[in-house]
Amino acid sequence: MQEFWNTISKYPIFLVGIIGGVILNALRPLVPLFKKPVTAIALVGFFVAAFACLSFTLQAMLGLA
Repeated sequence: MQEFWNTISKYPIFLVGIIGGVILNALRPLVPLFKKPVTAIALVGFFVAAFACLSFTLQAMLGLA
């Protein structure tokens, strides 16, 4: 039974590694765009707008006010 729990305890570490790898591979193509100030400002603006849109949408869906 101890071996079972030892194996199960490794899954969260595996999950964090998978999620980290996906995020790093998704952001890697954006790194060169941050070298130019114009595209860097546009990307930061896009990320802020996307976060605000997601936040407002979730607040409206969940009825938080």
